[in-house]
Formats: sequence, C-alpha cells, structure tokens
Amino acid sequence: MLSIENLHAFDGKSHILHGVALTVAQGETLTLLGHRGSGRSTLARAIMGLVDASGFITWRGQPLLGHKTFEIARLGVGYVPESRDIFGGLTVEQNLSLGQKKGHTTHTLDWTMETAFATFPLLKERRHSDAATLSGGEQQMLALCRTLMGNPSLLILDEPTEGLAPQMVEQVCQCLQQLKARGITVLLIEQKRTLARSLSDRCAVMDHGRIVFAGTWGDAPQT
Repeated sequence: MLSIENLHAFDGKSHILHGVALTVAQGETLTLLGHRGSGRSTLARAIMGLVDASGFITWRGQPLLGHKTFEIARLGVGYVPESRDIFGGLTVEQNLSLGQKKGHTTHTLDWTMETAFATFPLLKERRHSDAATLSGGEQQMLALCRTLMGNPSLLILDEPTEGLAPQMVEQVCQCLQQLKARGITVLLIEQKRTLARSLSDRCAVMDHGRIVFAGTWGDAPQT
C-alpha cells in the first residue's frame, strides 16, 4: 500500500502540509477532495519528490522521501500533473515513447503504444502531429497515456478532467475504470464529486494542509 505518516511539505518558505497521514490500499482508487489551496497538489508533488518534505512516505514498503523523481518513477509510481507538462514540439508518438520504461507491476497487461491508441483513438489519428497542436482534452489524454507507458503500479492523477468536454471526460473515466480492473492503485485528485464517487472506493478530504476525513463516501462531509 501507499502509506503516508506525519508528512510536512514546503513551497519555498511556506509551510503547506502539516502532519498529513493517509493510506491507500494496493488496487484501491482513493479520491482526494478539498478546495483549491488545500494542499492536494502539494501532497502529490511531495510523493514524487518535487517539493521539500519531511516525514514518511512508503510504497510497497519502499521509502520514497529522499529519492529523486526518476528513482520514484522507477519504483512504479506514475504522476500526471494538472499542468500536463507535455512536450509541445514533439509529436504525439514521440511523447508516448518518452514515457516508456521497464514496468514494476504485478498486472499482466503492460501498457504499449497499441494499448494507448486503442484506449484513445483520437491520439492514433494525431500520432504524427505536434503535441502543441492538440486540444486541451487531447493533451490530457496524451499526458495520461505517456505516464501509463511506464506501466506504473501506482498512478497519481491531479484534476484529470479539469476543463474537458463531456465526451473527453467520459473517455478518461473509461480509462480509469480499465486501470482499476487491472489492479492499478490510483490516487485521484478531483473536484467533481459525483464523478469521483463513481470511480473510487474511498475518499479523503484535505483542508489547510491536513487530512480532515478519510473513509467511505457515505460518511464523507460535503466540501
């Protein structure tokens, strides 16, 4: 499982996370709710080694704090930031190729170029187009598929449906359901509560850099 204990994180001199504790079971999808500025994105970045942090983060018994981001990725942790961070001057196919690495997974079906194109046919149509020419929804698909090309066993998604048209949202949701069926653990940061509830097993709520609730959807407070 993913286990976080007494996590503190900083953005420059600002103290963002205050003793965060959270667990995500292997194969589970957990949605992280909270208002903007509550610390959710900082938590994702802390897991990936992108901000200064102290405390304890382990994935499958492996400590993550103190490791570089590429080392964390090699442990099977994938991250799709809200900013997407695609390479606009490269083609769709080239972006996907950059995501390829040896997987650290227990599921049997590895993610390949063919899998990506079968899941998101629009990317196949645009495979030779520069990523900068894609729509926002297509860029989100590309960012997600590029991360999946590394065959992660833990996937962290930061607002994957933000600003997408309903058709694009549906495709992203279908992809997440496929990942769950394959046993991939997902930490989902999402504002759309109804959508998140349909995709995840449990939820947690952040407020002012702290976890204020973690449990079943039926017991979750309104945010």
